[in-house]
Amino acid sequence: MSAEETTALSLRYRPLNAQPSTPNSLKTKPSSAWSVAKSEEHYGFKRWGSGHISVDSEGFVNVQPLIDGRGIRVLDVVNEAVGMGLKAPLVIRFQDLLRYRVTQLNAMFNKAIKEERYKASYRGVFPIKVNQLREVVDEIVAAGKDFNFGLEAGSKPELMIALAMHEGAQRLIICNGYKDHDYIRLALLGRKLGKKIIIVVEQLSELDDIIRISAETGVKPMIGFRAKLQTRGEGRWATSTGDNAKFGLNTAEILFAIEKLRAAKLTQSLRLVHFHIGSQVPNILTIKNAVVEATRFYCQLAKMGFPMGYLDVGGGLGIDYDGSRTNFDSSMNYSMEEYARDVVFNIREVCRASDVPEPDIVSESGRAIVAPHSLLVVEVFERINKRESLGHQHQPDEKHKVVVDLESMLKNKGKLGRLERFHDALQKKEEAFSLFNLGYLDLENRAAAESLFWQICEQIAKEGRKTGYQPEELHDLDKLLADQYVCNFSVFQSLLDHWALKQLFPVAPLHRLNEKPTVNAILVDITCDSDGKISSFIDLQDVKDYITLHPLNKKPYYLGVFLTGAYQDIMGDLHNLFGRVNEVHVFLEDDEPNGFYIEEALSGSRIADVIEGVQYQQEDLCRKMKVQIDAATKRDQVKPREGVRLLELYESQMLNKTYLNIEPKSGRKKKA
Repeated sequence: MSAEETTALSLRYRPLNAQPSTPNSLKTKPSSAWSVAKSEEHYGFKRWGSGHISVDSEGFVNVQPLIDGRGIRVLDVVNEAVGMGLKAPLVIRFQDLLRYRVTQLNAMFNKAIKEERYKASYRGVFPIKVNQLREVVDEIVAAGKDFNFGLEAGSKPELMIALAMHEGAQRLIICNGYKDHDYIRLALLGRKLGKKIIIVVEQLSELDDIIRISAETGVKPMIGFRAKLQTRGEGRWATSTGDNAKFGLNTAEILFAIEKLRAAKLTQSLRLVHFHIGSQVPNILTIKNAVVEATRFYCQLAKMGFPMGYLDVGGGLGIDYDGSRTNFDSSMNYSMEEYARDVVFNIREVCRASDVPEPDIVSESGRAIVAPHSLLVVEVFERINKRESLGHQHQPDEKHKVVVDLESMLKNKGKLGRLERFHDALQKKEEAFSLFNLGYLDLENRAAAESLFWQICEQIAKEGRKTGYQPEELHDLDKLLADQYVCNFSVFQSLLDHWALKQLFPVAPLHRLNEKPTVNAILVDITCDSDGKISSFIDLQDVKDYITLHPLNKKPYYLGVFLTGAYQDIMGDLHNLFGRVNEVHVFLEDDEPNGFYIEEALSGSRIADVIEGVQYQQEDLCRKMKVQIDAATKRDQVKPREGVRLLELYESQMLNKTYLNIEPKSGRKKKA
């Protein structure tokens, strides 16, 4: 990203208790039949927000980074960003919340250590792979200064970041992942600089390279063994454990590794046992069992004469994305405090029973630290409705019998039961399609038949909601009837885990929460793929196939996708060449009760940026277009002045953003 695209800013913003900063165009008249409290319950802010998310009396979402009573109205941040030329899609990072999570994790472990009278320390590290962005790692390093909070690298580029960003002789750098000779040399370089760098042996063959290169450089390494546990993981990443796990040494390989260390006279180098039970572990029992098994490995190695000193419990500390507090894949049935206490307690119990000194505890809790600090803001700019899209203005001049029958079915709803009416309507719809394919039904009558069918379905669905009972065949009616809200973003760029892994993220409007939401909808993005959508939503007891939102009007309608700070920023791809979205970094204003300032704003990808990323050159494409326009001018297809304007349009678009430039127009039309 060029210097022109990255703008460092320090803009004060007036607090919420000053004159209202939200434009009148976004203010809405509250509904007497609805309340802010009902919205908070409906969207689950209190369940999954962990105290950081609330709704104010005017129906706007607020973020409380430090849970200290100070809140930031999210829409105020959006409006400030728009004033700076940064439209949605927009990532907002609440940097104070990021620091809060680092402090909270360390505080929970230190509290457990004190309460359990544990005789060693907590030495956490942040796994850079979870979010490699400089602004994120910067903040975590600064927040972790008082706790000797270190970094974990899983690749050579990540290790180079860690070496440069690492501060303080007591902070750890844990080196995981596959390692070539250069990776090992870089780690040993850090040791030479006085850094506490532990190279974790993931494959037995790596140990030979570590021994040889350490002899060449004359640097004594700090070595860890990753144990391949038999404790089975849970959740989407359960394959991180067991015999078929990608990384780790089995029991026999650990014994071979011990022999190699002794032969190389490096017994004093073995300092750590590491395991990884998987990301987002939903069940605390899985974590307990893994900790006990790994601690047994640790105690055995300590009794064999190795100095040890560190037990790395890896990642796995989850995020309660749906707020259900269960062992569902997108939830967790434990708190951060319970996690820390169970880790500390079980290590202590096994070590004391084995008469082995308790080790310093290392954890690699990346998701739990970074997920809550970031949210994605998207703007809805179009609604696709099955009934309305068919329209009532194209009524056939002469109605076919199949249309008349469907009209009668719609008007005389009381004569038949819901299921029978649905079967009859479905039969008539299929009959209409057959007649059309055979040439006996014109376009107007087909459109009328489709529209009437969906009206009947909506009528049946409404009746079912009132009675509370729905026959099995009618369970999917609400899903079929849901509108499509078209949003200016790419699932593949900003929410890849939702598409690839069915990861759930909380979604909610950022305003109008004093109004009752009445439209069942799924969210579709602007990519050209039919699976570029969000069609699974959090629910307290199950996964919902739609979300209930507000009707669109001529004013901007913004949705927030929350808890997106882990993996999504870095794993997004360039599908359709949309690229990175705009981004702002927000801090609380110390001098104001509810004020904030945008410390830094990052401009999203331009068209020129993304096309050059796939080996096209901006100048070359512009030159080729000029050749074609000149040729068309010579053939008198375009006038010379028109040709100049066409080339200027093409060249100017190179510097524009990749996402749609939505202008506030009557009818909410989208404009490229």
